Amino acid sequence: MALPVQQQAKYWGIATTVLLIALWFLGDVILPFVLGGAIAYCLDPIADRFEAMGFSRTVSVTIITLAAAVVFIILILLVIPTLISQTTQLVNTAPELFSRLQAALTDRFPSILDSESTVHKQLLAIGEAIQSKGGELMNSVLSSAIGLLNVVILLVIVPVVAFYLLLDWDRMTARIDELVPRDHVETVRMLARQIDNTLASFIRGQGTVCLILGTYYAVALMIAGLKFGLIVGFIAGLVTFIPYVGALVGGVLAVGLALFQFWSGTEMVDGVAVAHGTNWLRIGIVAGIFGFGQFLEGNILTPKLVGSSVGLHPVWLLFALSVFGSLFGFVGMLVAVPLAAIIGVLIRYAIEHYKGGRLYRGLSTDE
Repeated sequence: MALPVQQQAKYWGIATTVLLIALWFLGDVILPFVLGGAIAYCLDPIADRFEAMGFSRTVSVTIITLAAAVVFIILILLVIPTLISQTTQLVNTAPELFSRLQAALTDRFPSILDSESTVHKQLLAIGEAIQSKGGELMNSVLSSAIGLLNVVILLVIVPVVAFYLLLDWDRMTARIDELVPRDHVETVRMLARQIDNTLASFIRGQGTVCLILGTYYAVALMIAGLKFGLIVGFIAGLVTFIPYVGALVGGVLAVGLALFQFWSGTEMVDGVAVAHGTNWLRIGIVAGIFGFGQFLEGNILTPKLVGSSVGLHPVWLLFALSVFGSLFGFVGMLVAVPLAAIIGVLIRYAIEHYKGGRLYRGLSTDE
Protein backbone atom coordinates (compact mmCIF):
# COMPACT_ATOMS: atom_id res chain seq x y z
CA MET A 1 0.00 0.00 0.00
CA ALA A 2 1.31 3.45 -0.94
CA LEU A 3 1.98 6.01 1.75
CA PRO A 4 -0.72 8.67 2.32
CA VAL A 5 -0.34 11.80 0.22
CA GLN A 6 0.30 13.96 3.28
CA GLN A 7 3.18 11.72 4.41
CA GLN A 8 4.68 11.62 0.92
CA ALA A 9 4.51 15.41 0.71
CA LYS A 10 6.28 15.63 4.07
CA TYR A 11 9.15 13.42 2.92
CA TRP A 12 9.59 15.21 -0.40
CA GLY A 13 9.40 18.56 1.41
CA ILE A 14 12.15 17.48 3.79
CA ALA A 15 14.34 16.40 0.86
CA THR A 16 13.83 19.75 -0.88
CA THR A 17 14.61 21.65 2.32
CA VAL A 18 17.83 19.66 2.82
CA LEU A 19 18.89 20.48 -0.75
CA LEU A 20 18.30 24.21 -0.28
CA ILE A 21 20.14 24.23 3.04
CA ALA A 22 23.09 22.45 1.42
CA LEU A 23 23.20 25.09 -1.33
CA TRP A 24 23.01 27.84 1.29
CA PHE A 25 25.81 26.64 3.58
CA LEU A 26 28.03 24.70 1.17
CA GLY A 27 27.95 26.99 -1.86
CA ASP A 28 31.69 27.52 -2.27
CA VAL A 29 32.50 23.94 -1.23
CA ILE A 30 30.21 22.27 -3.76
CA LEU A 31 31.11 24.68 -6.58
CA PRO A 32 33.70 22.37 -8.24
CA PHE A 33 31.27 19.45 -8.01
CA VAL A 34 28.47 21.48 -9.60
CA LEU A 35 30.82 22.54 -12.41
CA GLY A 36 32.14 19.01 -12.79
CA GLY A 37 28.62 17.59 -12.89
CA ALA A 38 27.54 20.13 -15.51
CA ILE A 39 30.55 19.28 -17.69
CA ALA A 40 29.94 15.54 -17.30
CA TYR A 41 26.25 15.95 -18.19
CA CYS A 42 27.09 17.92 -21.35
CA LEU A 43 29.77 15.43 -22.46
CA ASP A 44 27.84 12.23 -21.67
CA PRO A 45 26.17 12.00 -25.14
CA ILE A 46 29.63 12.20 -26.76
CA ALA A 47 30.88 9.39 -24.56
CA ASP A 48 27.80 7.34 -25.43
CA ARG A 49 28.51 7.82 -29.14
CA PHE A 50 32.09 6.62 -28.69
CA GLU A 51 30.74 3.57 -26.89
CA ALA A 52 28.33 2.93 -29.76
CA MET A 53 31.35 2.96 -32.08
CA GLY A 54 32.90 0.10 -30.10
CA PHE A 55 35.13 1.92 -27.60
CA SER A 56 34.98 1.12 -23.91
CA ARG A 57 33.70 3.73 -21.48
CA THR A 58 37.19 4.32 -20.10
CA VAL A 59 38.72 4.83 -23.55
CA SER A 60 35.85 7.11 -24.56
CA VAL A 61 36.24 9.31 -21.49
CA THR A 62 40.03 9.39 -21.95
CA ILE A 63 39.68 10.60 -25.56
CA ILE A 64 37.22 13.32 -24.49
CA THR A 65 39.49 14.40 -21.64
CA LEU A 66 42.56 14.70 -23.88
CA ALA A 67 40.61 16.69 -26.47
CA ALA A 68 39.26 19.00 -23.76
CA ALA A 69 42.77 19.48 -22.36
CA VAL A 70 44.07 20.53 -25.78
CA VAL A 71 41.23 23.04 -26.20
CA PHE A 72 41.81 24.40 -22.69
CA ILE A 73 45.54 24.86 -23.30
CA ILE A 74 44.83 26.72 -26.55
CA LEU A 75 42.40 29.01 -24.72
CA ILE A 76 44.93 29.67 -21.95
CA LEU A 77 47.68 30.52 -24.44
CA LEU A 78 45.75 32.46 -27.06
CA VAL A 79 42.34 33.72 -25.97
CA ILE A 80 42.20 34.33 -22.21
CA PRO A 81 45.20 36.74 -22.00
CA THR A 82 43.73 38.85 -24.82
CA LEU A 83 40.30 38.74 -23.17
CA ILE A 84 41.69 39.96 -19.84
CA SER A 85 43.75 42.64 -21.59
CA GLN A 86 40.79 43.98 -23.56
CA THR A 87 38.58 43.96 -20.45
CA THR A 88 41.16 46.00 -18.56
CA GLN A 89 41.56 48.45 -21.45
CA LEU A 90 37.78 48.83 -21.76
CA VAL A 91 37.40 49.69 -18.08
CA ASN A 92 40.32 52.13 -18.25
CA THR A 93 38.92 53.74 -21.41
CA ALA A 94 35.38 54.07 -20.01
CA PRO A 95 35.92 57.56 -18.50
CA GLU A 96 37.28 58.86 -21.80
CA LEU A 97 34.39 57.33 -23.74
CA PHE A 98 31.92 58.88 -21.31
CA SER A 99 33.59 62.29 -21.62
CA ARG A 100 33.32 62.11 -25.42
CA LEU A 101 29.65 61.15 -25.12
CA GLN A 102 29.03 64.09 -22.83
CA ALA A 103 30.82 66.45 -25.22
CA ALA A 104 28.85 65.13 -28.21
CA LEU A 105 25.54 65.53 -26.39
CA THR A 106 26.51 69.02 -25.25
CA ASP A 107 27.35 70.07 -28.83
CA ARG A 108 24.11 68.70 -30.25
CA PHE A 109 21.70 69.51 -27.41
CA PRO A 110 23.03 72.65 -25.71
CA SER A 111 19.61 73.73 -24.46
CA ILE A 112 19.13 70.45 -22.61
CA LEU A 113 22.62 70.02 -21.25
CA ASP A 114 23.36 73.50 -19.96
CA SER A 115 25.45 73.80 -16.81
CA GLU A 116 22.39 74.22 -14.58
CA SER A 117 20.30 71.38 -15.99
CA THR A 118 19.59 68.24 -14.01
CA VAL A 119 20.73 66.02 -16.90
CA HIS A 120 24.08 67.80 -17.11
CA LYS A 121 24.67 67.47 -13.39
CA GLN A 122 23.71 63.81 -13.47
CA LEU A 123 26.13 63.13 -16.33
CA LEU A 124 28.89 64.85 -14.41
CA ALA A 125 28.15 62.73 -11.37
CA ILE A 126 28.20 59.54 -13.46
CA GLY A 127 31.47 60.55 -15.07
CA GLU A 128 33.09 61.22 -11.71
CA ALA A 129 31.84 57.86 -10.43
CA ILE A 130 33.30 56.08 -13.44
CA GLN A 131 36.64 57.80 -13.02
CA SER A 132 36.85 57.06 -9.31
CA LYS A 133 35.36 53.57 -9.32
CA GLY A 134 36.37 52.16 -12.70
CA GLY A 135 39.76 50.80 -11.69
CA GLU A 136 38.49 49.74 -8.29
CA LEU A 137 35.60 47.86 -9.91
CA MET A 138 37.94 46.06 -12.30
CA ASN A 139 40.28 45.03 -9.51
CA SER A 140 37.41 43.77 -7.36
CA VAL A 141 35.91 41.80 -10.27
CA LEU A 142 39.23 40.17 -11.06
CA SER A 143 40.00 39.42 -7.42
CA SER A 144 36.50 38.00 -6.90
CA ALA A 145 36.83 35.83 -9.99
CA ILE A 146 40.23 34.58 -8.86
CA GLY A 147 38.88 33.90 -5.38
CA LEU A 148 35.83 32.15 -6.75
CA LEU A 149 37.43 30.14 -9.51
CA ASN A 150 40.99 29.82 -8.33
CA VAL A 151 43.70 28.02 -10.22
CA VAL A 152 43.41 24.87 -8.15
CA ILE A 153 39.70 24.50 -8.94
CA LEU A 154 40.17 25.20 -12.64
CA LEU A 155 43.22 23.02 -13.18
CA VAL A 156 42.72 20.16 -10.74
CA ILE A 157 39.42 19.66 -8.94
CA VAL A 158 36.88 20.39 -11.69
CA PRO A 159 38.55 18.22 -14.38
CA VAL A 160 39.03 15.36 -11.92
CA VAL A 161 35.41 15.54 -10.74
CA ALA A 162 34.16 15.78 -14.33
CA PHE A 163 36.32 12.82 -15.39
CA TYR A 164 35.05 10.48 -12.69
CA LEU A 165 31.43 11.59 -12.99
CA LEU A 166 31.56 11.09 -16.76
CA LEU A 167 33.20 7.70 -16.29
CA ASP A 168 30.49 6.50 -13.87
CA TRP A 169 27.54 8.47 -15.26
CA ASP A 170 25.52 5.49 -16.49
CA ARG A 171 26.15 3.52 -13.30
CA MET A 172 25.14 6.50 -11.14
CA THR A 173 21.88 7.06 -13.01
CA ALA A 174 21.08 3.34 -12.76
CA ARG A 175 21.80 3.40 -9.02
CA ILE A 176 19.56 6.44 -8.52
CA ASP A 177 16.81 4.66 -10.45
CA GLU A 178 17.10 1.73 -8.02
CA LEU A 179 16.55 4.08 -5.07
CA VAL A 180 13.34 5.63 -6.41
CA PRO A 181 10.23 4.49 -4.45
CA ARG A 182 8.68 1.63 -6.41
CA ASP A 183 5.18 3.11 -6.17
CA HIS A 184 6.34 6.16 -8.13
CA VAL A 185 9.11 4.75 -10.30
CA GLU A 186 7.25 5.08 -13.61
CA THR A 187 6.10 8.61 -12.84
CA VAL A 188 9.60 9.64 -11.75
CA ARG A 189 11.10 8.09 -14.88
CA MET A 190 8.60 9.93 -17.06
CA LEU A 191 9.36 13.25 -15.34
CA ALA A 192 13.10 12.54 -15.52
CA ARG A 193 12.87 11.99 -19.27
CA GLN A 194 11.01 15.28 -19.69
CA ILE A 195 13.56 17.12 -17.54
CA ASP A 196 16.43 15.54 -19.46
CA ASN A 197 14.87 16.53 -22.78
CA THR A 198 14.45 20.10 -21.58
CA LEU A 199 17.97 20.31 -20.19
CA ALA A 200 19.48 18.62 -23.25
CA SER A 201 17.68 21.02 -25.57
CA PHE A 202 18.54 24.08 -23.55
CA ILE A 203 21.93 23.50 -21.90
CA ARG A 204 23.57 21.42 -24.62
CA GLY A 205 21.80 23.04 -27.54
CA GLN A 206 21.77 26.62 -26.29
CA GLY A 207 25.31 26.23 -24.97
CA THR A 208 26.43 25.31 -28.47
CA VAL A 209 24.56 28.30 -29.88
CA CYS A 210 26.26 30.60 -27.35
CA LEU A 211 29.68 29.21 -28.25
CA ILE A 212 29.13 29.55 -31.99
CA LEU A 213 27.68 33.07 -31.80
CA GLY A 214 30.26 34.27 -29.27
CA THR A 215 33.06 33.03 -31.53
CA TYR A 216 31.43 34.57 -34.59
CA TYR A 217 30.89 37.96 -32.94
CA ALA A 218 34.42 38.07 -31.50
CA VAL A 219 36.18 37.09 -34.73
CA ALA A 220 33.98 39.24 -36.97
CA LEU A 221 34.31 42.34 -34.76
CA MET A 222 38.07 41.95 -34.51
CA ILE A 223 38.30 41.60 -38.31
CA ALA A 224 36.11 44.70 -38.63
CA GLY A 225 38.68 46.60 -36.59
CA LEU A 226 36.72 47.18 -33.39
CA LYS A 227 39.19 47.66 -30.56
CA PHE A 228 37.31 45.62 -27.98
CA GLY A 229 35.85 43.04 -30.35
CA LEU A 230 36.87 40.00 -28.30
CA ILE A 231 35.30 41.16 -25.03
CA VAL A 232 32.13 42.34 -26.82
CA GLY A 233 31.81 38.96 -28.56
CA PHE A 234 32.40 37.18 -25.24
CA ILE A 235 29.66 39.21 -23.52
CA ALA A 236 27.21 38.75 -26.41
CA GLY A 237 27.83 35.01 -26.56
CA LEU A 238 27.58 34.65 -22.79
CA VAL A 239 24.06 36.09 -22.57
CA THR A 240 22.75 34.65 -25.84
CA PHE A 241 20.94 31.93 -23.88
CA ILE A 242 18.30 34.58 -23.12
CA PRO A 243 16.59 35.17 -26.51
CA TYR A 244 17.30 38.58 -28.06
CA VAL A 245 19.18 39.80 -24.98
CA GLY A 246 22.59 38.70 -26.25
CA ALA A 247 22.14 40.44 -29.60
CA LEU A 248 20.65 43.52 -27.92
CA VAL A 249 23.34 43.91 -25.24
CA GLY A 250 26.22 43.02 -27.55
CA GLY A 251 24.83 45.08 -30.41
CA VAL A 252 24.33 48.22 -28.32
CA LEU A 253 27.79 47.84 -26.78
CA ALA A 254 29.50 47.17 -30.12
CA VAL A 255 27.73 49.95 -32.03
CA GLY A 256 28.35 52.36 -29.15
CA LEU A 257 32.07 51.55 -29.17
CA ALA A 258 32.12 51.79 -32.97
CA LEU A 259 30.56 55.24 -32.83
CA PHE A 260 33.29 56.43 -30.46
CA GLN A 261 36.06 54.74 -32.43
CA PHE A 262 34.98 55.69 -35.96
CA TRP A 263 33.27 59.03 -35.28
CA SER A 264 34.86 62.16 -36.67
CA GLY A 265 37.60 63.68 -34.54
CA THR A 266 41.33 63.71 -34.05
CA GLU A 267 43.74 61.10 -32.83
CA MET A 268 47.44 61.11 -32.06
CA VAL A 269 49.58 59.23 -34.58
CA ASP A 270 53.30 59.28 -33.79
CA GLY A 271 52.83 62.41 -31.74
CA VAL A 272 50.93 64.24 -34.49
CA ALA A 273 47.21 65.11 -34.27
CA VAL A 274 45.46 63.64 -37.32
CA ALA A 275 41.88 64.62 -38.14
CA HIS A 276 39.54 62.04 -39.65
CA GLY A 277 35.91 61.98 -40.70
CA THR A 278 33.13 59.69 -39.58
CA ASN A 279 33.61 56.21 -41.00
CA TRP A 280 30.00 55.22 -41.59
CA LEU A 281 31.07 52.10 -43.47
CA ARG A 282 32.87 50.67 -40.43
CA ILE A 283 29.93 51.56 -38.16
CA GLY A 284 27.53 49.93 -40.60
CA ILE A 285 29.69 46.81 -40.76
CA VAL A 286 29.60 46.46 -36.97
CA ALA A 287 25.81 46.85 -36.96
CA GLY A 288 25.54 44.40 -39.86
CA ILE A 289 27.58 41.81 -37.96
CA PHE A 290 24.96 41.70 -35.21
CA GLY A 291 22.10 41.83 -37.69
CA PHE A 292 23.48 38.78 -39.48
CA GLY A 293 24.18 37.08 -36.14
CA GLN A 294 20.55 37.57 -35.12
CA PHE A 295 19.40 36.11 -38.45
CA LEU A 296 21.81 33.18 -38.01
CA GLU A 297 20.56 32.52 -34.48
CA GLY A 298 16.84 32.79 -35.18
CA ASN A 299 16.68 30.95 -38.51
CA ILE A 300 19.47 28.36 -38.42
CA LEU A 301 21.20 27.75 -35.08
CA THR A 302 18.33 27.81 -32.59
CA PRO A 303 15.86 25.77 -34.71
CA LYS A 304 18.53 23.16 -35.51
CA LEU A 305 20.33 22.88 -32.15
CA VAL A 306 17.71 23.87 -29.57
CA GLY A 307 14.35 23.12 -31.15
CA SER A 308 11.19 25.12 -31.45
CA SER A 309 9.91 24.47 -27.93
CA VAL A 310 12.17 24.08 -24.91
CA GLY A 311 9.71 24.97 -22.17
CA LEU A 312 11.88 27.65 -20.55
CA HIS A 313 10.43 31.12 -21.06
CA PRO A 314 12.99 33.97 -21.05
CA VAL A 315 11.17 35.73 -18.20
CA TRP A 316 11.20 32.52 -16.16
CA LEU A 317 14.95 32.19 -16.79
CA LEU A 318 15.64 35.77 -15.69
CA PHE A 319 13.53 35.26 -12.58
CA ALA A 320 15.32 32.00 -11.71
CA LEU A 321 18.76 33.53 -12.25
CA SER A 322 17.86 36.54 -10.09
CA VAL A 323 16.35 34.51 -7.25
CA PHE A 324 18.94 31.74 -7.05
CA GLY A 325 21.79 34.16 -7.67
CA SER A 326 20.73 36.45 -4.84
CA LEU A 327 20.08 33.55 -2.45
CA PHE A 328 23.02 31.26 -3.19
CA GLY A 329 25.54 33.43 -5.03
CA PHE A 330 27.52 32.14 -7.99
CA VAL A 331 26.57 28.51 -7.29
CA GLY A 332 22.92 29.55 -7.33
CA MET A 333 23.35 31.05 -10.79
CA LEU A 334 24.96 27.82 -12.00
CA VAL A 335 22.09 25.65 -10.78
CA ALA A 336 19.37 28.19 -11.69
CA VAL A 337 18.80 26.87 -15.22
CA PRO A 338 18.56 23.14 -14.35
CA LEU A 339 16.40 23.88 -11.30
CA ALA A 340 14.20 26.15 -13.42
CA ALA A 341 13.80 23.32 -15.93
CA ILE A 342 12.95 20.84 -13.17
CA ILE A 343 10.45 23.20 -11.55
CA GLY A 344 8.90 23.96 -14.94
CA VAL A 345 8.39 20.25 -15.72
CA LEU A 346 6.91 19.62 -12.26
CA ILE A 347 4.55 22.60 -12.58
CA ARG A 348 3.33 21.40 -15.98
CA TYR A 349 2.81 17.91 -14.54
CA ALA A 350 0.88 19.36 -11.58
CA ILE A 351 -1.29 21.51 -13.87
CA GLU A 352 -2.06 18.49 -16.04
CA HIS A 353 -3.25 16.51 -13.01
CA TYR A 354 -5.12 19.51 -11.64
CA LYS A 355 -7.09 19.86 -14.86
CA GLY A 356 -8.00 16.18 -14.68
CA GLY A 357 -9.10 16.36 -11.06
CA ARG A 358 -12.38 17.06 -9.30
CA LEU A 359 -11.27 20.47 -8.03
CA TYR A 360 -10.95 21.80 -11.60
CA ARG A 361 -13.72 19.80 -13.30
CA GLY A 362 -16.29 20.19 -10.55
CA LEU A 363 -18.68 17.77 -8.92
CA SER A 364 -21.14 17.80 -11.81
CA THR A 365 -18.57 16.72 -14.42
CA ASP A 366 -18.62 13.08 -15.35
CA GLU A 367 -15.44 11.13 -14.62
